[in-house]
Amino acid sequence: MSRSALWTIFTLIFILSGAIGGTILAKTYVEALSTGQWPWGSSPPDAGVPETDRFLPMLALGIGGSLIGFLFWSLLCAELQRLKRGLDTMSDQDKIAVAVGLIIGMVLTVLIRSSFRPPTWVIFAVAVVVCYLGVAAALSMKEQFRIYVGGGSSTSGKSAASHILRPKLLDTNVIIDGRIADICKAGFVEGPIFIPRFVLEELQQIADSSDPLKRARGRRGLDILNGMQQEMSLQIQTYEAGNGGHAEDVDGRLVELAKELNGAIVTNDYNLNKVAGLQGVKVLNVNELANALKPVVLPGEEMSILIIKEGKEQNQGVGYLDDGTMVVVEGAKKYTGETLDVIVTSVLQTAAGKMIFANMSNENPEEDMNLERNIRSYTGSRPRRKIR
Repeated sequence: MSRSALWTIFTLIFILSGAIGGTILAKTYVEALSTGQWPWGSSPPDAGVPETDRFLPMLALGIGGSLIGFLFWSLLCAELQRLKRGLDTMSDQDKIAVAVGLIIGMVLTVLIRSSFRPPTWVIFAVAVVVCYLGVAAALSMKEQFRIYVGGGSSTSGKSAASHILRPKLLDTNVIIDGRIADICKAGFVEGPIFIPRFVLEELQQIADSSDPLKRARGRRGLDILNGMQQEMSLQIQTYEAGNGGHAEDVDGRLVELAKELNGAIVTNDYNLNKVAGLQGVKVLNVNELANALKPVVLPGEEMSILIIKEGKEQNQGVGYLDDGTMVVVEGAKKYTGETLDVIVTSVLQTAAGKMIFANMSNENPEEDMNLERNIRSYTGSRPRRKIR
């Protein structure tokens, strides 16, 4: 049975229970008014209610009981969902401490009941207080418990306690990009991976688009998700996020959900990266990881590069490294289609990425004077003015 069907059944049960309770209460009230026997010992305000006037109180209290039952069920569902989210983000050490605290609290409650035999409501209140104190004490003493029982040092216990894995929330762009699957296979992503329901819905809309390009991208994203779930031992969950919050777009809802779960967003969207960062949400940008993994090239290093096209300036040739970094080689236009040995002269970091400028290894060093002019052609900067 699906989750939505269970939710509907329990909702109907609580509404029906509230309606029955309200009807019974209305019937008791009307009978008390009619017979003059007030159940609380005093006389009713008005006795002798006609039969025709008994239906309205029963109807009103029945409807009121239904609304109260539905409200109670909604609040209970919200609390259960909040408890589940807390358990998902809680470390194993905290879960063990909470269980130990509850057991201690229940044992103390049984001892108090057998010793003093207080009323039932007193036992209930004592159980709540003692269990709360037991959980709080167990959480505060979990480090000492780990040292004396599980072995290890206090330093390692603190590091283990601080290493709480945040849930990772994937957005649509990073799923379609596909590199996240290889990153997870390499072991760079730890902890549970959540794909919110609204992200899946957006991915399905893209897969059902009339545009062939969008349709292909959407189906690629769905295939990548299926592969991640089947081929890797990762905890990939489809998170049933509600429609709460004030954001209407997918990015805004993703940021709100990350704040609610204390999770991190995995994306390659520049705008989402900035918006989430401004709201204090942890962001793992795949593009930043790719840039960080690019090899460091220093001026004076030699490399072999395949010239594939001409550059912006005269006699320039352009090639690319394996990671996509563009290499501009002076005087290599006539060697298009050939592999040359070049020497790196400078490395330029731009908003679009890294660019490398180089000369052929057998080139005349006097031509290095054109380097500044060639760099300006790619960056769009103006030449410096001489100060007289």
